[in-house]
Amino acid sequence: MKTTNQPLDEWREILEKILQYYADLPYRYGDVITYLIVSRDRNHFMLVHEGWKNNRRVHGCIVHAEIRNNKIWIHYDGIEDSITVELFAAGVPKDRIVLAFHPPQVREHTGYSAYRCNEVHLNKLSRFDIFLPSRFYCTS
Repeated sequence: MKTTNQPLDEWREILEKILQYYADLPYRYGDVITYLIVSRDRNHFMLVHEGWKNNRRVHGCIVHAEIRNNKIWIHYDGIEDSITVELFAAGVPKDRIVLAFHPPQVREHTGYSAYRCNEVHLNKLSRFDIFLPSRFYCTS
């Protein structure tokens, strides 16, 4: 019997399997390790490089994905052929994948979900001249 969480559980397994494949690939240059980091609730997934190459520090995010509002949000995709292609090939519908690294007004033209979060209120940190959203609401 299918539960309401079954697609989400399947997507968690798919994300973890794809990202673990990339984490297991050896880094070609330097002494660099790739880690798969998964949150306890299995809703945040990060693939991260860490190490040294030619006396230079290597550290950075390769992929950051999140399961939110019954969709997979791709916050950062540094995989050459794109994790979205692999997710779709593994059975995740395109309308359930949000390319969060694109501005909301661009998403509707990508062929993937056009889900957007709209800022309700902004607080200005005048010392740094940065705007931080304090509350969000989401619409599909």
